Amino acid sequence: MIVYLDTSVILRKLLGEAGAIKDWGDWPACYTSAVAHVEAMRVVDRLRLQGRLTDRELAQVMVAAKETWAAIGVVALSDAVIARASQSFPTVLGTLDAIHLSSAVLLQESKRTPVELLTHDARLGIGAQAVGLDSRGFAGPA
Repeated sequence: MIVYLDTSVILRKLLGEAGAIKDWGDWPACYTSAVAHVEAMRVVDRLRLQGRLTDRELAQVMVAAKETWAAIGVVALSDAVIARASQSFPTVLGTLDAIHLSSAVLLQESKRTPVELLTHDARLGIGAQAVGLDSRGFAGPA
């Protein structure tokens, strides 16, 4: 099974936050959207500007981020992803969640193998389940 990581999962790991996915890396392949890199780096920069990351912590996060991005396949923000994200979904989703869910759905279709979406966002996790993807990592229906 392929794993799709949304930005919340990546950030919890990078920032060493409680509740991070425990079996990190125990998958044959993992992917995320190109949008995740922008989202994650915006959060890191915001934390730095707010003084919530020391220089040492920032350096540690940046080293971990470089290693993380090197190990994760990237789903491009393609015309197909944008078209799918623009369509209706069975649950309420914001723009970035729609892009993540569309990326995971199109990844599953292109690889022809099940994709499990990992997220700490309940709305995205429920949305993933509503379109037939396996999902975990959030407080919601299993």
